[in-house]
Amino acid sequence: MEDMQEILEDFLVEAFELVEQIDHDLVELESNPEDLELLNRIFRVAHTVKGSSSFLNFDVLTKLTHHMEDVLNKARHGELKITPDIMDVVLESIDRMKTLLNSIRDNGNDTAIGMDIEPICARLTAISEGESPVVATDSNEKSIPQAELEAPKQEIATPEPEVDVNQLSDSEVEAEIERLLKVRKAEDQARRAQKKQTTNAAPKPTNNTANKPTESGEKKVPASGSNASSMDQTIRVEVKRLDHLMNLIGELVLGKNRLLKIYDDVEERYEGEKFLEELNQVVSQLSIITTDVQLAVMKTRMQPIAKVFNKFPRVVRDLSRELGKQIELEITGEETELDKSIVEEIGDPIMHMIRNSCDHGVEDPATRAANGKPEKGIVQLKAYNEGNHIVVEITDDGKGLDPNGLKAKAIEKNLITEREADQMTDKEAFALIFKPGFSTAAKVTNVSGRGVGMDVVKTNIEKLNGVIEIDSELGKGSSFKLKIPLTLAIIQSLLVGTQEEFYAIPLAS
Repeated sequence: MEDMQEILEDFLVEAFELVEQIDHDLVELESNPEDLELLNRIFRVAHTVKGSSSFLNFDVLTKLTHHMEDVLNKARHGELKITPDIMDVVLESIDRMKTLLNSIRDNGNDTAIGMDIEPICARLTAISEGESPVVATDSNEKSIPQAELEAPKQEIATPEPEVDVNQLSDSEVEAEIERLLKVRKAEDQARRAQKKQTTNAAPKPTNNTANKPTESGEKKVPASGSNASSMDQTIRVEVKRLDHLMNLIGELVLGKNRLLKIYDDVEERYEGEKFLEELNQVVSQLSIITTDVQLAVMKTRMQPIAKVFNKFPRVVRDLSRELGKQIELEITGEETELDKSIVEEIGDPIMHMIRNSCDHGVEDPATRAANGKPEKGIVQLKAYNEGNHIVVEITDDGKGLDPNGLKAKAIEKNLITEREADQMTDKEAFALIFKPGFSTAAKVTNVSGRGVGMDVVKTNIEKLNGVIEIDSELGKGSSFKLKIPLTLAIIQSLLVGTQEEFYAIPLAS
């Protein structure tokens, strides 16, 4: 039983990584539909996910992946051309796969949440058969009960008439319940028989497919992927173990500092004694080793920010489609590392700022053309180290922030007075967007307009001991700079004492 649980955990870790890799690569494929190597890599990764899920009898996930794989197979053989409409359907299937993986993680199976995959599978099948993709609404998909889609087709075609329970006697109600239980039992038996046939017909995963590194992996390794050789040389460690180790290192550092203070007192009291030289060597060596261990343990907690950045090409792609804009996301510095705890917290603030740049910053193609700009807007996402901090910049070449317009909006919402507005600098006016309830959107949309975003961004960044700087030029674009400490675990400080009070001043300040 423990072995099976370990296999399941390994499957989930690998599957989440592979699905994220597919998601990232699909967005890249839409921009380069003729890249056959990329298409083959996506197909192989999808096939690996299907094989692993089939081996563990996750039939819903296997079926969905199989239908998506059919579309990819047609495309890589030149029988199908990837279009934005087709990509919408494929990416929607990726979202469903992520939901199924979450169900497996939380419930141990892919059926507990009762997800209806039949509509998306039907659309994938239609695409692989050469039909135009049909955009399905959520209401249409939710209107079909799960039991109807899983039951045999002949039963779906002849639905039973509804029974008004209020008009039945107690004995008739009991008889109706017994009849429904028998029907349900028959449906379950038919479903199990169909599942058994599907499992037997599914291809068995081979070691060659699962372990073979991608051909393009030697030339270009995606940030979210890893090859077989690197996986053999790494182990997965629970985060709580690293946290415990970091706490012990913190205590060790404090003990080292106390020892150095004691040594200073001893040296002053026993000046000239021979044992001081030997004691000095031991204390110095211990100090060096402790510092090295501290840095090594901190390094184990560091993760590349690519783990966060890799999600955003899909976000920008979907927003571009939703807003009717042409937006390209340029990412640099994704190899920059920072503490795992910060990686987990920084994603949402960056996500909101990118959405803000796409919605409020970048103009629609017609407006950009009228202003002499290229129809395609650019959003840049950069990360780099600056001392003991990491800097994340989100820059767009959109319309920029209008300080006078921001002041007028703030006065309208009674956030500031006219006198305060007159005394404000442009930088102070830009900071108004962080006020709770402030929004420049003309109407509320799914993307923005409620005025509850940027103030939350500022609060979350400040919780990480970070700061946000804004630079903008009207008509040229805006730049948001987040400056965050590399780690929150141990901070080097200068200890200052006055009378009986002591203060620790971070050296990075």
